[in-house]
Amino acid sequence: MSPHARPPFGRVLTAMVTPFDADGAVDTAAAARIATHLVDNDHDGLVIFGTTGESPTVSAPEQEAVLRAVVEAVGTRASVVAGVGSYDTSHALSLARTAEASGADGLLAVTPYYSKPPQEGILAQFKAIADASGLPVMLYDIPGRTGTKLAADTLARAAEHPRIVAVKEASGDLFAGSWLLRSTDLVLYSGDDALNLAWLAVGAVGVVSVVGHVAGPQYAAMVAAVDSGDLQRAREVDRALLPVVDAIMNRTQGAIMAKAALELQGHLDNRVVRLPLVQASDAQVEELRRDLTAAGMLGATDGAAPGPRAADADHTARPSQSLQKGTV
Repeated sequence: MSPHARPPFGRVLTAMVTPFDADGAVDTAAAARIATHLVDNDHDGLVIFGTTGESPTVSAPEQEAVLRAVVEAVGTRASVVAGVGSYDTSHALSLARTAEASGADGLLAVTPYYSKPPQEGILAQFKAIADASGLPVMLYDIPGRTGTKLAADTLARAAEHPRIVAVKEASGDLFAGSWLLRSTDLVLYSGDDALNLAWLAVGAVGVVSVVGHVAGPQYAAMVAAVDSGDLQRAREVDRALLPVVDAIMNRTQGAIMAKAALELQGHLDNRVVRLPLVQASDAQVEELRRDLTAAGMLGATDGAAPGPRAADADHTARPSQSLQKGTV
């Protein structure tokens, strides 16, 4: 059996939002509540400080505080994977060491972005992150955000490192993903909610979702259906979720709508985000409420109206003054 044959981080993971209070400060108690809620709803893994966690506008000390709160909240019930991506390798290594010291079970390393390094530089950063701790690493291929797609050869060479064990695939390239599974021992996670069923059919071991904030049981059912060969059932789950995926992922940025959905369900007190993200408008929330209600994800009164306004008139909390640039 391949040393990476079993899912190293679980099957159903959500890239978790980072809750803020009404003044825009990190709310670690709310983070612990959201983490517990997700694990109570069929998640066996969480990703902290990916894109949906607003990592570019959350300082390193804030990230550590949230990570420790989440690890304490979920204990051994779920894997906790910490995002440590950066275009600054030294900062990424510092995040990796802090994540290990804070109790994380794994690391998520996105392709270094903005500076568009060559594949050799990308590979060198991935190996340095893997060497910085004893934790297993999931690489993250999302060229739409980073500007650079991971080359097949880069992934093959990265797979030679004993702690690089998985790829979160958000390039949309199903053929490349199939080739990856054929040619390496890396396991693959779907990182694109619109293609979760397609990636599972190709051979992904699980999903790293944003829509999972409200659809953990459904994605668990989809994974189980694919495992059992019941593609008809998997398609039924997928098609039922399509309007929700569209509502959260396509109308505006995913973190914005994920927070709005959690507020509608009563799991968050607000939908505050930090600039340059802007909070969902009342009109967007009303449309989301209709979609979630139609999908059976809101009770008769849960989504009756948008929750309390928590930020200023521009509906956005401003970021803290001490920011760590570049994490994804």
